[in-house]
Formats: sequence, structure tokens, C-alpha cells
Amino acid sequence: MMKKLKSAKAHTDKLDESKLDISFGSQIRSYVMQPYRLIKDHRTKFEVGDVDRVMDGDLDPFIRSYLMPKKTKGRLDVQPDDEADVA
Repeated sequence: MMKKLKSAKAHTDKLDESKLDISFGSQIRSYVMQPYRLIKDHRTKFEVGDVDRVMDGDLDPFIRSYLMPKKTKGRLDVQPDDEADVA
């Protein structure tokens, strides 16, 4: 039992070491409202010009742009889901 706990502790310590400090320049996304309107995810380079839609809570394109390349090993070009508004 102690061996499992030590192993788990070592694993979490290793994960903690890989975390980046929270500081200026380590943001995930930039929200630009003026002079132009753009939201850019710095991890995936995914950009959306419909700021109002994202501010209203539509984060799905950003989530997909982050998760799908991991699933498909980077072979997916994610686009905003404009069909969601069409009934």
C-alpha cells in the first residue's frame, strides 16, 4: 500500500514540475475587441472573429481545436461550427 502511495506521489510531483508559472505572457487566449474583433487561442493558433458568439459561451470550437489534434495526431483542421445557428 505504501509503495502505491509513493508511486502516486512521485507521479504528481513529476506533473507539478512540468506546469508553467502563471505570469504575463502565459495566457491561453487573447480577446481583442478594438480596433478589430478577434479571439486567438495561443496553444493551437485557432482564431475566431465572432467575438460576441464566444463571449456568449460558444467555446466548442476552441475545445475541439485543442482536443481533436491529440486524438487524430494533428491531422485535423478545425473550423468554427457555423451550422449550429442554422435551423
